[in-house]
Amino acid sequence: MISVVIPVHNAGRFICDTIRSVIAQDYKDWELILVNDHSEDDSVEKIRFFIDEYAEKGEPDRIRFVDAGERRGAASARNVGIDAARGRYIAFLDADDIWEPEKLERQLAFQSKINKAFTFTGYEFADEDGVGVDKIVRVPLHMNYGQALKNTTIFTSTVIFDTELISKELIHMPEVPSEDTATWWKVLRHGYEAWGLDQPLTLYRRSGGTLSANKKVAIQRIWNLYRKVEGLSLIKSMWCFAFYALHAVGRRI
Repeated sequence: MISVVIPVHNAGRFICDTIRSVIAQDYKDWELILVNDHSEDDSVEKIRFFIDEYAEKGEPDRIRFVDAGERRGAASARNVGIDAARGRYIAFLDADDIWEPEKLERQLAFQSKINKAFTFTGYEFADEDGVGVDKIVRVPLHMNYGQALKNTTIFTSTVIFDTELISKELIHMPEVPSEDTATWWKVLRHGYEAWGLDQPLTLYRRSGGTLSANKKVAIQRIWNLYRKVEGLSLIKSMWCFAFYALHAVGRRI
């Protein structure tokens, strides 16, 4: 079974589309864990609709809603979801992104074939309405720690971990800015490799109000990871940052 973990904080505008993209998966052996990170909009009400729908079908635990407690951010919420997961595989999905129907089936087939702990896929940028804009991000077949420091291509909503090959403790996310990238680096630093399926199976919704749209913030976060989280020297940080910037520009033009 695949446990899909979605942190939810004031995601009412998009959450229904995101949940429906999980329900529409060709691969049916999944559970959906939505972690409420102190939402104050109508997210909870919308999520309850889907929970009630599955309860009426006799599957009350297919979609679960877990309260993370006080507002601590996406990292803490995902960690709550990881601990609550009952499946062998853990997949991450952000509350405003959308999966193509074949996403889980194709990625799981790929992951099972190569028998690796950590996989990710390509993706396509989408507008605020969730419509693809024909800008596809291609991914390499595999990345090690050194390569990942220079190329932040791994996107959260494309990642799946096999918990028979990697511990839940290791994939817990640190509570730092850009916690997802910090997690991939932590895993790879422990000797794992990330294996990429070069197919655009996720729609990455971008809007002007998101932090990822703020290039200055993104740059500051990556630099902080180099210097304060990974403890790289100034020269090493500058070297990795030059490649990071080159790859980041390439993904967006």
